Amino acid sequence: MRVDDLPLSPEYVEHFRAEGIEELYPPQAAAVEAGVCEGRDVVAAVPTASGKTLLAQLGLLTADGPGLYVCPLRALAREKYEEFDALPGVSVGISTGDFDSPAAELADHDVVVATSEKVDSAVRNGAAWVADLACVVVDEVHLLGAPGRGPTLEVTLATLRRRAPDVQVVALSATVDNPEHVAAWLDAELVESDWRPVDLRTGVYADAAVRFDDGTTADVDGFDPDDPADGGDTEATAALVREAVSSGGQALAFVRSRREAERLADRLREEGLADAAEIGPDAAAVAEEVRDAGGTELGERLAESAAWGVAFHHAGLRSQHRSVVENAFRDRRLAVICATPTLAAGVNVPARRVVVRDQQRYTGTGTEWLPALEVHQMCGRAGRPHLDPYGEAVLVGDADDRDELWERYVEGEPEAVESQLRDRDALRTHTLALVATGIANSQAGVLEALGGTFYASRTPNPDLGGIVGDVIGELIEMDMLAPDDGGIAATELGEQVSRQYVTPRTGERLVAGLRTAAAMDPADVTPLTALELVCATPDMHDTYLGERERAAMYQYAREHGSELTTGMGETDDFEGWLESLKTARVLAELVEGVPPEELVADYRIGPGDLESRVERTEWLLGAAGAVAAVLGIDLPALESTRASLQPDSTEAP
Repeated sequence: MRVDDLPLSPEYVEHFRAEGIEELYPPQAAAVEAGVCEGRDVVAAVPTASGKTLLAQLGLLTADGPGLYVCPLRALAREKYEEFDALPGVSVGISTGDFDSPAAELADHDVVVATSEKVDSAVRNGAAWVADLACVVVDEVHLLGAPGRGPTLEVTLATLRRRAPDVQVVALSATVDNPEHVAAWLDAELVESDWRPVDLRTGVYADAAVRFDDGTTADVDGFDPDDPADGGDTEATAALVREAVSSGGQALAFVRSRREAERLADRLREEGLADAAEIGPDAAAVAEEVRDAGGTELGERLAESAAWGVAFHHAGLRSQHRSVVENAFRDRRLAVICATPTLAAGVNVPARRVVVRDQQRYTGTGTEWLPALEVHQMCGRAGRPHLDPYGEAVLVGDADDRDELWERYVEGEPEAVESQLRDRDALRTHTLALVATGIANSQAGVLEALGGTFYASRTPNPDLGGIVGDVIGELIEMDMLAPDDGGIAATELGEQVSRQYVTPRTGERLVAGLRTAAAMDPADVTPLTALELVCATPDMHDTYLGERERAAMYQYAREHGSELTTGMGETDDFEGWLESLKTARVLAELVEGVPPEELVADYRIGPGDLESRVERTEWLLGAAGAVAAVLGIDLPALESTRASLQPDSTEAP
């Protein structure tokens, strides 16, 4: 099937032809035959790089009305926004933040790109435009099975279908074990394929050789595992990367942690990969782009590494630095990225060879194997269409675990997608939202609304009644719901908590903290008070507290006890509270004018961590202010502290 055969306007056909798309890939043709251009619901479960973006565009361009593209990550949203914005004559909007508005301005666009959380928050805030949607594309729909994010995606999609019953749903997924279950839930046609535009072979390294699933083996040149100087998985990884680059390709190397990503990049600098890849001047230019994106110590280390054709990538980097690395790699101006697994989650960075050095992660209490789906997504980055004749993915092991790696990841199938909606926190949050938005006004109404979820479709007799009854009782105790004429209704507090997009448990913590702060001596209410109040909520990301910092934070808590809304003896989780207090202390010093670079160095956090904490704190301070208004509490420190964190009042971290 050729692009000329598609029911598209001539300007779109010309656009795709200019992009090099003359003929559709087999999975794309199958989706067209399934009706993606005719308004039919379609679930496409196909490998990475098999053309899912074009499927999304076909659904959106042929829909009889506005469209919505839902994706899990902001970086992916920005990437897709740029791709859709290049379509001739299409007005594209993007929304990934501001959780307390209906984003009414999005109604002015032909296509809106947003995260699932943003769509959920817009619905909660009365977004009328969702009822006019003609097509909703859901990327990475297999994340229905992800704890935390999964229930939000599930309920949001069920709500969108309820608000717009005739909306076309195009769901895009990685290869999973049960795509037919997702298709059955959405009453959609299933397009399932293992076809890829570039052949992929996957193998396991051990004893200086790689055994591939196509029956071939390959020695790793220039590497002797019996030589102490060459011992270890890092040296094996370096050798595998060197081979790929020296043959004209690029490589992605996945490791378990940020520190390991940086260490591996330092090790690979010794290989002279910029020269081997013949990108010396380009790599030097990338290094300058990294410096131009903001001066931090970590950024300087990244620039020094990039100058040699090697970059590292993890959440501790500033978002601008991550973006520079991703774009430079796509443009073939970097030879290698050493990354944590988060890079594999959607962002388009294909390479000739993917090396997965670490297949286990630390969970806080021990180590566990990575899910097969996660490893398959890493491996799926191998093979650049139109650039590579093949793609290779190599799992680094040894004689002791190569059989385990082979069975688990080479022969093993990716896991099934299973709903996480029974999680009590998730049910509490979404029950409140259903009532606060007027979708339900009774326990039966909540259960009816949840009847459209993936969980309900997979459970013949979904046993949610008892749990929903329990969480309704909890919400009544929190004063967020109240009995109302035989049913239930959201209180003013409950409506505001839902509108601000914080969880009920965070709302409960804000209420307690605000009441404590209101009773404090006004002289003791400082920016630290406001920051400790919000940093101790479940919606805030904690900051790691090292052993050497614990005593200092304990002393800090004693010295500033009069400014805090929680006493040291009033928490059931003292260690967790100390971690939240560390976050508050860092932010308080930022408000006081301490340069971000000093905070990053003094508290051993990444610039990206500081960036994300500032963003979440601004959101939570705004939510606290809205809750304070409901309670009739006047706490100027909330708004003044929030204003002090704004980019125009302090240097962006």
